[in-house]
Amino acid sequence: MKRIDLKKASVARADTIRNINRQIVLNYVRERAPISRAEIAHETDLQRSTISLIVDELKAAGLIEEIEGESTGGRPPILLRLRASVPVAVGVALGTERTVVATSDIVGRVLEQEEFATNADAAEMLQLVVNYVRRVIKRNKGRIEGIGVSLPGLVDFETGSALFIPYFKWRDWHVRQGLEAATGLPVMIDNDANSAALAELWFGRPEVRDVRDFVLVLVEEGLGTGIVFDGQVYRGNLGAAGEFGHMTIGMDAPIACAAGNRECWEAFASERAAIARYKKVARGASRQVQFSFTELIDHALDGEPAAQSALRETAHYLGIGIANVIKGLSPDAVIVGGRIARAWPLISTEVKRAAAENSVCRDLPPTRIIISSLGEQPQLMGALSLVLASKFASIDMS
Repeated sequence: MKRIDLKKASVARADTIRNINRQIVLNYVRERAPISRAEIAHETDLQRSTISLIVDELKAAGLIEEIEGESTGGRPPILLRLRASVPVAVGVALGTERTVVATSDIVGRVLEQEEFATNADAAEMLQLVVNYVRRVIKRNKGRIEGIGVSLPGLVDFETGSALFIPYFKWRDWHVRQGLEAATGLPVMIDNDANSAALAELWFGRPEVRDVRDFVLVLVEEGLGTGIVFDGQVYRGNLGAAGEFGHMTIGMDAPIACAAGNRECWEAFASERAAIARYKKVARGASRQVQFSFTELIDHALDGEPAAQSALRETAHYLGIGIANVIKGLSPDAVIVGGRIARAWPLISTEVKRAAAENSVCRDLPPTRIIISSLGEQPQLMGALSLVLASKFASIDMS
């Protein structure tokens, strides 16, 4: 039972109830389209007249559209679905090396995207993002309703500021303020793992969307986790929840984490850790030149023993960390996301074995460990979800 926060509580006025009903109808269309007004009325026990008024509002807002269903002999039924193929959101996924700017429709389908090198100077980087976003908005003639930004660091979700981006040593980067001033659009900012978890909640595989408690483990240059409790992202004080990447799981890791330690989960199980293991044993040019995680996966999928060994050892430590997350939070599922998803057929057995062997509390409820269905860019879907999820989320009555 959730305790009411009297400092934030507001009474349920008529317009609040109307907004709640509007969200319910919109979510029925989202989850069960194509669906008729009569079906929604039957499922919700709302009056047909109320449903019609809400549907008219949603159509006028450009959120849903009517289509003809198949006729069974008489007039074809009029059905409802989300209005696809119209850009409504811009997502900015800032990575340590590359940054992606994309648009999507309300269904979560990416319509266009551009990519550019991330600039290590915070002021110059903000200007680059502004320039790209402005171009996208101009191309779409004002149809964009909001901008979402995912960042690889500690983010204050409420203020929209990046408190600390470890890779670049940026502090107090006021991203939302700068973007809103430059575009006139609402902007939402979050940590990349949190935003990816939000994307899993709203746009992941169906069996994940039905789970109320899960943890998203985002494997990238570093390693982060997004926590979902009772169908919403848990951020903690100043957005600092989920920093499991810096929990201690061993000693003398192949690399140092972003904070300079060699005992952290990130130092054992990140992309950089896998690359370091590979370079240690690989022969030839791969040891000498810059080598990407994508190339490592390519070599492993082609059957190269050194690449497969590096990934499996990384998977072992990934499983150890997941075991600790399970023991601490007991989620229904743990989802692994990032470019490592492409290597899942090679490493899934080792991840699950290591997680099982290190789950000392044998009587804990079983937790599924599954791979993300969001592809190799869950951070981008996360950035877009910051805008899109706000359209479907329930009204907070607390």
